[in-house]
Amino acid sequence: MASNYGGGYAQQRAGGPGQGGYDRQSTPSAMIALSDVKLQLPVSVELFSSIAEDKAKIVAAAGGGRNNRATQLRKFYDELVMWFDKVNHERTKEAKVSKYAEVAPFIKMMKAKVAYAKGRDHVDTCFEQMFSNLVGQIDGPDTLKHAKLFMEAFMGFYKVHGEK
Repeated sequence: MASNYGGGYAQQRAGGPGQGGYDRQSTPSAMIALSDVKLQLPVSVELFSSIAEDKAKIVAAAGGGRNNRATQLRKFYDELVMWFDKVNHERTKEAKVSKYAEVAPFIKMMKAKVAYAKGRDHVDTCFEQMFSNLVGQIDGPDTLKHAKLFMEAFMGFYKVHGEK
């Protein structure tokens, strides 16, 4: 026998038939253009400066003071740095490529982690799209390095343009 009590973390929306569902009081999702974020060689001269700053401004505005807390975004940056350090701990290029191949599934798993954070309203659609795009482009030690450097620049600019 099913009970009909008001427990749970989301509240059913009021309304008639066809208007059901759950409402998390979400803000309208903004879009973020990512065609200029390219990790492959040759890397744009502006990737770690004006492009990273532009993305930080967009993500800061999209968060609306409710999502995209700097500490939450920093967790994703820290994990990216951890994987970068594991790969770059190796001495030779061949060893780095081998180590990357070993840890690549865990690097790609960060896409699932950012999706989960989005589902929990810890990050918004813009950050999820940007970070997933970044992780999706990682295909070896060099692109991993470029992703780490981009996120480093992004986090620096986010500190200026983000939550006040």
